Amino acid sequence: MAKKKLMVHDLIRMKQDKEKISWLTSYDYPTAQFAEAAGLDMILVGDSLGMCVYGYQSTVPVTMDQCIVHCEAVRRAATNTFIVGDMPFKSYQISEEDAVANACRFIQEAGMDAIKLEGGKRITSRIRAIADAGIVVCGHIGLTPQSSGQIGGHKAQGRTVESARALIEDAIAIESAGAHLLLVEAVPPEVAGVIRKKLSIPVYGIGAGGDVDGQLLIISDLIGQFQAFTPKFVKKYANVAQVVTDAVKAYIKDVKASDFPDDTHCYHMLEGELEKFKTM
Repeated sequence: MAKKKLMVHDLIRMKQDKEKISWLTSYDYPTAQFAEAAGLDMILVGDSLGMCVYGYQSTVPVTMDQCIVHCEAVRRAATNTFIVGDMPFKSYQISEEDAVANACRFIQEAGMDAIKLEGGKRITSRIRAIADAGIVVCGHIGLTPQSSGQIGGHKAQGRTVESARALIEDAIAIESAGAHLLLVEAVPPEVAGVIRKKLSIPVYGIGAGGDVDGQLLIISDLIGQFQAFTPKFVKKYANVAQVVTDAVKAYIKDVKASDFPDDTHCYHMLEGELEKFKTM
């Protein structure tokens, strides 16, 4: 029996019932298939695909067209999962009109259930415009990779009273602007917990402790695929990089030794045809 696809009202109910949601990124058809089969609640097609898939040094080079292609693939694989499309750099910063037009692409072209965009009070006009267009919006505060240059790199946020207060104000402003969900990244659990309690919308965390309404992780970190670095908040549940490397090494060894392919891996001519072929 197919799993029931969650909707926004289900996510709000889960918050009220203190039922945590499980959320992972996914960037391709096979991984999204596996995630849905496992019973995952939500998928984020994150702009982190820039680093995890394309090998960029940051998320900034990722384009709308790249995001749409990956969103389409994930949607085809996970038809019964709530999927959020991540708005890349320059897709909403320039104007409200750009923000709405690009958000609409995620819904119309890729079948996303919601979009996510980074920033606090400074982007509330964008959140309001997108929400007014009838699109489910997920905010994102704390460590916001697209603007990491302004916040001193990929560092935890909200570790002083002043910066914690600013995050809380951002969260309240985002909800007031019409956002339906909020992601809090790389902040102390105490700060994330206060935000969760102050907001009526679901508040999810990545590197924000357990006092939130659910957790997000990057799939490439969780399965041990991304090797450049591992954030402090990641728990690795597998080591795919080692499994794949070992498999390739074994393949190389078999090829060099002429152990692959053997007869079981070969196609054979139809009965009676081989003798005719030998006389050609």
